[in-house]
Amino acid sequence: MFYGAPGGTRTPGLLIRSQSLYPAELRARRLIVSFDTEPARDTESARTDGIVTETEIKIRWNGPATGAQAVIERHGYQLVAARTLEVDQLFDRASGELQQTGLVLRLRRSGTRSTVTYKGPATREIYKSREEIEFDISDPDAFIAVLDRLGYRPGFRYEKYRTKFSDPRGAGLVMIDETPMGVFLELEGPEDWIDLTAKRLGFTSAAYLTASYASLYWQHRERNPEAPANMIFEPSNLSETRTK
Repeated sequence: MFYGAPGGTRTPGLLIRSQSLYPAELRARRLIVSFDTEPARDTESARTDGIVTETEIKIRWNGPATGAQAVIERHGYQLVAARTLEVDQLFDRASGELQQTGLVLRLRRSGTRSTVTYKGPATREIYKSREEIEFDISDPDAFIAVLDRLGYRPGFRYEKYRTKFSDPRGAGLVMIDETPMGVFLELEGPEDWIDLTAKRLGFTSAAYLTASYASLYWQHRERNPEAPANMIFEPSNLSETRTK
């Protein structure tokens, strides 16, 4: 059995084939892919045979992020990841194939960590639920070069400062997202846990949002046409100052 390009002429080994088939700029880099198997991931979503089903909702917080953190901690949720800038870049083909079919291909940079995420089509009723596959990479620039060779181009980019809290009483995460269009809470976990947590924090299901940040920002730009095309902070706002 043969693997690789069809035809009768075969190069004698994997190394020689890689040197002849792939550009030097890709061969010069060592890209390490590491699948995330941390136990903490199981508190965020339901896992079945290695496939994660992410269930979540967003809630708009009308106030400062510091106030949200005070309420969250007062109800017993514990800080597990300090406030960190996340820079998310979506990719798609020029035709918009992924967006049209409800798929997501995202590269996230958070501190020194770079994470690739695939998301399947979402169901949006009371909650948003979708398949998610996620893994870390060592060289995001090399990964972007690979995507470019495969015909994928960068699309919407969005930034947020995210702070994460866990619930010692149940399997779920509460997140504070400080974005250029305001502060949001994101609750991720089983549906009954989401409802209980929202109630503790003072919300009902009427406050649930199942739209993506891309969709929410598109709505924001309709009301604020002067806003930039991407959901990014002004350079002066890229600091450790909490959103007021």
